[in-house]
Amino acid sequence: MPVSRRGLLAGTAVAGAALAIPGTASAAGASTNTSTKIGPGDARYQDLVLRGQNRRFVGRPDYVRMIRSAEDAVAAVQDAVRSGKRIAVRGGGHCFEDFVDSSDIEVVLDMSTYEEVTWDPQYRAFSIGAGAILESVYKELFFGWGVTVPGGGCLGVGVGGHFSGGGYGPLSRRYGSVVDHLYGVEVVVVDARGRARSVVATRDNEHRDLWWAHTGGGGGNFGVVTRYLMRSAGSSGRAPGESLPKAPAALRATLLLYDWKTTTQAGFLRTVRNWFDFFEQHNTTDSPYATLYAPFILTHNSAGQFLLSTQIDAAAPNAAELMNAFNAAMVAGVDPKPQVLDAGEGPFLHTTMERSIAETASPGRGKYKAGYLKKGYTDEQILAMYRGLTDPTYTGPESSVLLIPYGGKVNTVPSDATAAAQRDVVAKMVLSASWQNETDDAKNLAWARKVYADIYRDTGGVPVPNAINAGSYINYPDVDLADPAYNKSGVPWHDLYYLGNYPRLQQIKSKWDPRNVFHHKLAIEPL
Repeated sequence: MPVSRRGLLAGTAVAGAALAIPGTASAAGASTNTSTKIGPGDARYQDLVLRGQNRRFVGRPDYVRMIRSAEDAVAAVQDAVRSGKRIAVRGGGHCFEDFVDSSDIEVVLDMSTYEEVTWDPQYRAFSIGAGAILESVYKELFFGWGVTVPGGGCLGVGVGGHFSGGGYGPLSRRYGSVVDHLYGVEVVVVDARGRARSVVATRDNEHRDLWWAHTGGGGGNFGVVTRYLMRSAGSSGRAPGESLPKAPAALRATLLLYDWKTTTQAGFLRTVRNWFDFFEQHNTTDSPYATLYAPFILTHNSAGQFLLSTQIDAAAPNAAELMNAFNAAMVAGVDPKPQVLDAGEGPFLHTTMERSIAETASPGRGKYKAGYLKKGYTDEQILAMYRGLTDPTYTGPESSVLLIPYGGKVNTVPSDATAAAQRDVVAKMVLSASWQNETDDAKNLAWARKVYADIYRDTGGVPVPNAINAGSYINYPDVDLADPAYNKSGVPWHDLYYLGNYPRLQQIKSKWDPRNVFHHKLAIEPL
């Protein structure tokens, strides 16, 4: 297939990306010696500080500590607080901004080896270490119990930030957000006296407010999550195999491959409008298309091609006919039509692994900007995308605008039931500029900011909530939203991410982190 995984498919990596930012941690397991501080003179140090997947940022902390239990985390946090040092926590390393790799971070707690996935009979829930990555979670849950979580499609993403920020993925239109299956969190917090302790907060115990804060509040705000307790809302937890969604047995998949050389402005407009129209019309939980997932990877024309990648539960009634009908709707009125590649039907986990983005040992540099959509963009907004993607002064074969179907089951939950407030949407948009060399930083940042500002020119350059927009997604953090040079709307960044839930998050922040130990550039501000 003439598609570059690094190039054309680069945009899909952000679709399931999570944050490993201050306040995310790992699972339950054996303790390690927390007196070991891995400093610059240790052979392990350089590998640990280079784990971040955005090489625009590389930190130089005083030391790194490996965390393998809640006890480890308590001791490490206590020591850092006593010494007055800034703490950050790394899970998968996929933070889009410098919330971990920053010059003011002095201590990094690395959770990568704390990744157990087990059944916890005490809480009747799956215990997942906050250092686990999505690939291992999918494999453990599926092979162990035949269940799954509706997480993202980037296999190296750590659950630490992905879950707490309101993670989502290919199964979310059917099963909702990951946080709709979050029963509890084990969190290391610091009280007003500077004392660190571990707390388990669940949706039905006395610490419910702290649980709620982790259902979309994002990492780095309240404490260090050491493990997640996963059990679907409405499940009793009597049996592990009934406590999370059943994984599909098989998936059917196709690709539509578009040639930029034959794509006109009118053709692009019709192509993207077809996509928006379809998901506006098929966004209910009882839709026969509830299991259909079709991210549209609109790469810059210097890549030569762009791609629509579609999958559906093969067991859905008339799955093959539904897939054909979807593809027909996508190419209606488009001339010339794209190449249709039938990937056939394959077993669930194998197909999921094949269609997901694996971790890379040589990550590049990037800038990411996002938005929620309640309905499709206007024609002028789609044309703004086209202008950016065909800008002749810019070459970025790995840069893209990614359109991701959303909603469905997600939209059945009230906006204030979880901290993830956007519950009336049909899609997400992620604009990503990706490049390799530091010398190209300025031109790539300028391109991303220009295109984003052009898409949202009528609302001050950012997705201010209105009939079309619903703000942005905290797991795709963008510090530009807090900068009046780029956010000219007058609407503060936190209202774009949290809508009406921000005041409640501030109250919880003040209660559980009164000393503001856990913070970063887009952190929730205490009252």
